[in-house]
Amino acid sequence: MKLDVFDPPMCCSSGVCGPKVDPVLPRFAADLDWLRGQGVAVARYNLAQQPMAFADNETVKTALTEDENCLPLTLVEGKIACRGRYPTRSELARFAGVKIVAIPVVTVKQEACCGGASASGSASTCCA
Repeated sequence: MKLDVFDPPMCCSSGVCGPKVDPVLPRFAADLDWLRGQGVAVARYNLAQQPMAFADNETVKTALTEDENCLPLTLVEGKIACRGRYPTRSELARFAGVKIVAIPVVTVKQEACCGGASASGSASTCCA
């Protein structure tokens, strides 16, 4: 499975630099890292830094010719899966055929420490 992301021109490869960071970009970067962790080959191209990746890809060239606002563009196995926005983690998982596994939340009973009584009323021994 191969997923390629073609970003609009940005100041750096992730777009999370400068004074005005789009909050979608750090989330998307984390989602791509997660996807890589699931064994999916992910490549990301920035128009400002890697223009030849855009010029060498017929699908991307055609999309840009049809709609100059198509970036960001996400390709899965060379076919357009999402255009004009960054896909969500759920969409990325669906594109790649991987499952999102929910991590159970565990609550821990807070106990007093260093001399106080615990929530159960017994003396705390954490500092003993």
